[in-house]
Amino acid sequence: MYEEEFVPYINKWGRRTNLLAVALSFGPAMVLLSVYGILPPAGAILGGIISVVGAWGAFWLVEPISYYPVLGVSGTYMAFLSGNISNLRLPSSAAAQEAADVEIGTPEGDIISTLGIAGSIFVNITILTVGVLGLVSVFQALPELWQNALELYLVPAIFGAIFAQFGRDFPKVAAIALSLAFVANLLLEFGYFAFLPGDPIYAVIIIAVFGTMFISKWMWQRGMIGQDR
Repeated sequence: MYEEEFVPYINKWGRRTNLLAVALSFGPAMVLLSVYGILPPAGAILGGIISVVGAWGAFWLVEPISYYPVLGVSGTYMAFLSGNISNLRLPSSAAAQEAADVEIGTPEGDIISTLGIAGSIFVNITILTVGVLGLVSVFQALPELWQNALELYLVPAIFGAIFAQFGRDFPKVAAIALSLAFVANLLLEFGYFAFLPGDPIYAVIIIAVFGTMFISKWMWQRGMIGQDR
């Protein structure tokens, strides 16, 4: 049922809803053009495209591949449609699968991931509504130190919790990932990725994600990583 009914259904409607979102993203620009007759010069449009592709183009390849094993089929569609993947959808998916005691990458994990992400979307909308109406003024009333802490360290804290969660079950893989990320960050700080276009932070992600995948597979093929992980 999962392979023959669930996945085809998800692919069918996931593609349609995501393509619809892409089309709707051009709505404001079309209103400016059709209603107000505002059209930026071709050079400005091309320059904007080049700057966006240079800064974020690598993430269009890296993020779907690196997030998919945890998010699953339906979770990937839902996460990229709703946004806030790294700080909400991914942690919700991982926590749901951990709580349900299912293995990531399996049909069971995919189903649980779907439920976890769906729940996070509803909760997210509710909290955002409350936040827009009342919590913005509360946040602004906090001491500046607290505001800076929330803005700077909230997402790293979430990723640290996810890393600890999976690193506990896969300590050897976690050691590989941590080492690669540490070395790649040092190379970034010393300017070795300066020749890359845009913000070269994506080089760190590529090295950490794909390097961990290839090294772990190599170790698994040689029996260095087994049932004891």
